[in-house]
Amino acid sequence: MLPAHVEAFIDAEITASTTDFSDLRAVILNGTLKPSPAPSHTDGLIDVSARVLRGVGARVDTIRIVDHTIPPGVYPDMREQGWATDEFPDLYRDLIEPADIVVLATPIWLGDQSSMTRLVIERLYGWSGDLNAAGQWSYYGKVGGVLVTGNEDGGKHCAAQMLYALSHIGFTIPPQADAYWVGEAGPGPSYLDDDRGAQNHWTTRNTVFAAWNMLHTARRLKDQDGLPAHGNVTANWDLSNPTHPTPEYR
Repeated sequence: MLPAHVEAFIDAEITASTTDFSDLRAVILNGTLKPSPAPSHTDGLIDVSARVLRGVGARVDTIRIVDHTIPPGVYPDMREQGWATDEFPDLYRDLIEPADIVVLATPIWLGDQSSMTRLVIERLYGWSGDLNAAGQWSYYGKVGGVLVTGNEDGGKHCAAQMLYALSHIGFTIPPQADAYWVGEAGPGPSYLDDDRGAQNHWTTRNTVFAAWNMLHTARRLKDQDGLPAHGNVTANWDLSNPTHPTPEYR
């Protein structure tokens, strides 16, 4: 639980906002290795971000990747590649495709992002070859951000990899679009242990900044119908190869 004076400050900023964000949607993809309903430290940091997003009226959906049957691969529907079950296409169409903001949230294991987070990045990549209404890649006009939790190190390393991945497949990355908690060097308390992370004002501040920066960027993109479609329309560069294993070349 955040300190009362910090909660009050966050709520005051929400109340003071004069911008309408109520038509925005966000989806947060939690790469925890713990199936629901097991407590997730990453969920603890997600709650701070979601408090701001929901506070201004945006819809927020949170998915634990581990709760779903999602095969590895870089094709939109891995059932077409021989897998018996693939829940990602429905998650994509119901929650990711209509979202204005997509947040990757991961715990740190051995200094790096979790296997679930890497899996969902690869599956997002599989849909990046689709086109939006303007003929641009499908994620143009969407905002990306990152949340990271651990109890040793790797926060900035994970954020760098994850933000690059989002940017490369078409997401717009706002300034300071990441926040993390790692505690002291060496094994120690995780984010929710003894409210250690919630008491860290640096982590809370950066998480709140990231949430607002994602909101402001998404607001501007939505108001101008995404990024201008000049010089980045795929039809003008026909390099398609429908059987290529890489989405960018299909």
